[in-house]
Amino acid sequence: MIGLGREYREEKESIVMLAIVDYEVGNVRSVQKSFDKVGIETVLTDDPEVILAADGVVLPGVGAFGDAMEMLKKKQLAEVVCEVARRKIPLLGICVGLQMLFEYSLEKGRTEGLSIFKGVCEPIVTDLKVPHMGWNELIIKKEHPVLQDVNEGEFTYFVHSYHVVPEDKDIILATTEYDGEKVAVVGNDSVVGIQFHPEKSSTIGLKILENFGRMVQA
Repeated sequence: MIGLGREYREEKESIVMLAIVDYEVGNVRSVQKSFDKVGIETVLTDDPEVILAADGVVLPGVGAFGDAMEMLKKKQLAEVVCEVARRKIPLLGICVGLQMLFEYSLEKGRTEGLSIFKGVCEPIVTDLKVPHMGWNELIIKKEHPVLQDVNEGEFTYFVHSYHVVPEDKDIILATTEYDGEKVAVVGNDSVVGIQFHPEKSSTIGLKILENFGRMVQA
């Protein structure tokens, strides 16, 4: 199917192409519509050649970590996503897509992740309501292109019962407060992960998706 990727690039050679990984888990359509709102072209695909031909890649996800990893492997896309990171093609993980970037999750036992970042996904342990659901303020820890024009205290929408604990604290870009600080955004030069749902986070969520599009163009 390599021809499909090349045809798409030839037809839209002046436009950045983002590939949204379609592995039958999660909020792919709503994420795609959000990119549409900020004028960024996307293609929803499970074709490895199209994904690797893209200017940037988005890995969305909702639900259980284990189910998401199982479907990603079933469709033979886990190694493709790792290859995206190795090639330094800009990669954005959303919600469970963020969690899968790490080595493993402790949800329903231990499930191996993609190991793009070192660290673990752990249950939220608190007397507060779990899942953590609703609008929470961002605490900016580090400047990064994906957070351009995103201010301290901006509200974004979270729905999660597990949170990532990176081994390298330097990749933590933003946190939120929920009975202690929880990671909200991680990233390095080419890979970014966000725990909240940008497609449900109003104008600030759209701004972050737009910023990722600009990262891809850079």
